[in-house]
Order: sequence, then structure tokens, then C-alpha cells
Amino acid sequence: MSENPGKAQPSVVDRADFERQLAELRAREKAHTREGDAIAAARRRLPMVEVAADSPLLGPDGPTTLLDAFEGRRQLIAYYFMWWPGRPAAEQCEGCTWVMSHVGELAYLHSRDITFAVFCQGRNTAYGFADARTSYEESLRYRAFMGWTMPWYSAQPSLESLLTGRQPGLFHLVCYLRDGDRVFETYWTERRGAEAVDYSYALMDLTAFGRQETWEDSPAGWPRLGHATRTLGGAPDWPPLREERPIGRPTAQWPRIDAGRSDDLGTPGTGSTTESGHCH
Repeated sequence: MSENPGKAQPSVVDRADFERQLAELRAREKAHTREGDAIAAARRRLPMVEVAADSPLLGPDGPTTLLDAFEGRRQLIAYYFMWWPGRPAAEQCEGCTWVMSHVGELAYLHSRDITFAVFCQGRNTAYGFADARTSYEESLRYRAFMGWTMPWYSAQPSLESLLTGRQPGLFHLVCYLRDGDRVFETYWTERRGAEAVDYSYALMDLTAFGRQETWEDSPAGWPRLGHATRTLGGAPDWPPLREERPIGRPTAQWPRIDAGRSDDLGTPGTGSTTESGHCH
């Protein structure tokens, strides 16, 4: 996998020197943690804006509303999942697949009166809207293929109003607060802000080689494997993706394929598009 396997590595020092340099870095890490706490404190002091509680959604049992998606809890975190309408699983958003593959146990959120849900958009930034019900059913089959269990809706019927002032089709994390039957938006983020859901990149950042992506500030000779979110194959080699075309699969799909799961979304697509392969 590495462009220079077995060659690039950190220098070797004795334990005392290692601990000294680590202690210097630890001081910066602690400052970073304290700044993160201060930012979170400022986030808790943001104002909020009211949104229509009756904004229509599609759910597994039919039409529903934004208010219903709270499931009776006080707060809601919604992840707006990008979607290629009518396209096969291999062409679906590697970024959204990366985010959702890290969402597992929801009990900790529920213990703080928070619901987490996916709002599938029924479109990608490079591909316009398709029929809402058809796109939603495709996305439900994708959810089943991936083995995800979080609540899953389509926000397509009210996407323009729910993402007012933002670009529909780009993934977003949006936080809401319910006051009785009224709903308010309290925070939103996009792009790398979605790393709040991730632990794989966070763990990679602790290792000697980091994420091994081209944009990182790493020493000369460090492995550069391109995107971790889409690869040309799975275990044991995980051949990396280096081309800007819709090839390979979102990384987390390969174990499902290896396990024999069907990735048939009931779409007419056969695996090639003319748009950019990047979905975010």
C-alpha cells in the first residue's frame, strides 16, 4: 500500500528524549483541548432561529414532520445525507458513508434527551432532484445494505426551507431544540465539521503516519495513500484511490460485499457517471 514501504519512519531516540518531546507536544494538546472547551461554551451561548415544526419529511411509515423526528426528545441532531438518485451503491457518497459508518450506540445521546437521525436529501451537488419517494426507497435499501440502524428520513419535500441559505446536496450536521410544538435551529456545520462524528481519522491522527492523505503536513517520504473514504478494493490490501473519477467504492462497503450482502438498490444505474467522482 505504501509508496515507499519500510523506508519512511520517525527517528529513533532514547526513552528520556522521547518523553521530553512528547511532553512538549502534550502542552499544545492540552491548550487545544481547553480551546475546544471554550468554543463549545460559546456554542452553548449562541442564539437560535425558529424553523417550521411541520416541515414535511418522508419516514418508513409514510409522510411525517420535523417535529415527529424528535421522537419526543428535547433535542435533535440531523445529518443531511447526500444522494445520487438512481445510481448504484458503489457510486454513492463516500463522505456520507464514512460519517454514518461511525454512528453506532445512540444510548448516550438518548440519555441526554437527544435524538440522532439521518435526513436523506434525494440529491447530490452534481445531480438534481429525482422523485422523492423513489430516492427515499433507494436510500433505505442502502441503509439496509450497510447495516445501519439509526432513524432515517427523507428531507427532500422541505429541503430548500430546512437548509435555507445553504447549498442543498452538500452534507450538513444541524442541531435543533424543541420547545413544546415549536422547533428551533441552534447550530449547523458542514464539510470537515462532520468529523465530530468520526473516530477513524481521529485515531489515525495519533499515529506516526497520520491520515496518509496528500494535503497533510508530513515529513518527506511519509506514505501518501490518497482518500481513506473511497478505495479500489478491500482487505487485505485495501488498494488506494488516486484518480479523480467515480471508481472503487466507499471504503466501508467492502466488508459488506465480502460478507455477501446485496448492494442492489433497485436503481437503473450501472456504475459510470460523467460527473466528478467526489461527492463533497
